[in-house]
Amino acid sequence: LVRMCACRGTAGIAHVSCLAEQAKILVAEAVENNLDLQPSWNRWHTCGQCEQQYHGVVKCALGWACWKTYVGRPETDEVRGCAMTELGNGLSAAEHYEDALSAYEARLSTLKRLGASETHILAAQGNLALTYTNLGRHEEALLMRRDVYSGRLKLKGEEHRSTLLAASNYAASLMNLKRFGQAKVVLRKAMPVARRVLGESHDIALKMRLFYAAALYQDDGATLDDLREAATMLEDTE
Repeated sequence: LVRMCACRGTAGIAHVSCLAEQAKILVAEAVENNLDLQPSWNRWHTCGQCEQQYHGVVKCALGWACWKTYVGRPETDEVRGCAMTELGNGLSAAEHYEDALSAYEARLSTLKRLGASETHILAAQGNLALTYTNLGRHEEALLMRRDVYSGRLKLKGEEHRSTLLAASNYAASLMNLKRFGQAKVVLRKAMPVARRVLGESHDIALKMRLFYAAALYQDDGATLDDLREAATMLEDTE
């Protein structure tokens, strides 16, 4: 029995095996009736009642259950590919980053071999970059996040949410390597777009402002004006 969502009382307690069986049934029904797969697939990682994602060991257990359910399908099957990503997500949630890396690398390799769409490849690269970051491999994460940002920009344009998220992630990698000047260049371009398109209080827009303020005050060459601008931006972001 586990409790790993926002549901309270007895509604928040379930067997992992029951959660997996529910997801399996809903996905099968969606496939059989040729329905949109995503709402049903979400049951592999999100509670159907409170809509909060599972986390930690429960998400990891469901990731393994998902992979074991669909591993026997052909390599070209969309559901099998999604299951591989779900396994990586679950392993990452439980902080098994080396194992998650193996899953994500296998997913990316498969997509490239099958000639998958650029959208799917960029998503797989994004997962891989995050895992590099979690493992402290910041140079590799930076190179991949730069490629993802460039790819999203060409594919979706500067105003698309996925492009703005990629810009934020790229800036975060630059910050990890203390390349504050480069981070500021990326953020100066992306911040006004994020605020205009997503709104002042959107999570991505707020993170960009936080990163920009940090880039201002952490830079060894920061002036008094830079520090004042950083303080004002942090106050506004809060």
